[in-house]
Amino acid sequence: MFGAMTRFFDRIVQRYLPDAFIFAILLTILVFIIGVFATNSSPVDMVNYWGSGFWDLLSFTMQMALIVVTGYIFASSSVITKLLKRLATLANTPGQAIVLVTLVASFACLINYGFGLVIGALFAKHVVKRVPTVDYRLLIASAYSGFLLWHGGLSASIPLTIASNNHFLIDSLGLISVTQTLLTPYNLFIVITLIATLPVINYFSLKSIKDKTLIDPTFLEADKKIELAAASDNLLTPAERLENSQILSWIIGGAGLVFIFFHFIANGLDLNINIVNFTFLFLGILFHRTPKRFLDSVTQGVKNAGGIIIQFPFYAGIMGMMVASGLSEQIAMWFVNISTEATLPFLTFISAGIINFFIPSGGGQWAVQGPIMVPAALELGADTARVAMAVAWGDAWTNMIQPFWALPVLSIAGLKVRDIMGFCLILLIWSFIPITIGLFFF
Repeated sequence: MFGAMTRFFDRIVQRYLPDAFIFAILLTILVFIIGVFATNSSPVDMVNYWGSGFWDLLSFTMQMALIVVTGYIFASSSVITKLLKRLATLANTPGQAIVLVTLVASFACLINYGFGLVIGALFAKHVVKRVPTVDYRLLIASAYSGFLLWHGGLSASIPLTIASNNHFLIDSLGLISVTQTLLTPYNLFIVITLIATLPVINYFSLKSIKDKTLIDPTFLEADKKIELAAASDNLLTPAERLENSQILSWIIGGAGLVFIFFHFIANGLDLNINIVNFTFLFLGILFHRTPKRFLDSVTQGVKNAGGIIIQFPFYAGIMGMMVASGLSEQIAMWFVNISTEATLPFLTFISAGIINFFIPSGGGQWAVQGPIMVPAALELGADTARVAMAVAWGDAWTNMIQPFWALPVLSIAGLKVRDIMGFCLILLIWSFIPITIGLFFF
């Protein structure tokens, strides 16, 4: 039955799910139509909301483009390549490859979501070189499956936000420490259960595949070509000597490491997206040893960021329409109106999963849902910290079928969204069970 369901979903997704850019356009049209008929907004209003919000994620778009580029720079250096190759030797069969990639991506996403997305995809490319008979699409889906865990880990935006002294709901919610969110028994149950079961689900998906999709060998040869090109350079002119100077890389890379050191001394384990990008960038400069090798890697890495640069503004426009028209508030309020003290966390989770299709950003989603869900929790006498975590897990849950966060992984892997979403749909269905048990029954 499991195999038949996996093949069915994969076949349907392959046939009917368009490219991620087309998906963003269709989602834009859908929100526009719903906003016109379900709110007091006119078509002109909705167009204005869309255009006004179009560039609201510009800073975040740059951050995510850089996480792909700097992550590629870091991971394509000889030092990290050797480490990933050594770790990849733990996999000798397709089944072992799927399990290993899932575990590495899961733990990496628990540390930091940006780090996990990039490392998971890049590690998968090393594993497929080791085990070329593994289904490549499922291997990348396994790398992406670790992203389910990010909102229960160290970079979880919602629990970290409400644990800060100046968050925007401090007056009504107060200060909620991570011991009341990330370190609670229900959150630990969800995290541990997903870590233990995601490799199993992905393994059974592999067993259900009849016609495996193998990697194109030419795709994996790009890095080698860069290394060979760098090795064949002749130092002829003063300019070329500067481009191949290790001293310049040591100076600027060393300065970056000094900043990173003092950042963690002053802020503790603050792995925000900017410091992750900064760390990847300057370690990449050091590990590539010369500016020329570094820039060759940059040239290759930038090719992976095109989808992010183009598509993220469309999601910002969708968010603009959702928020300004009041559509996101209507969705959240509908679930609040049918909730009780006991059911509010669960129904908050469901509503967050739906809203995540249109506002696929944890911080942005909390800014929309927080002011609605927190007063509702206080009025019903529900656990406000649990309600906040319900929003967090709802956001993480439907990421499995929302292409927004899959774009960095797909860019690195050289795949399209339809290649992995059939497998991710299975993960979405399964993960609903432990998340629901944790939020509703613990």
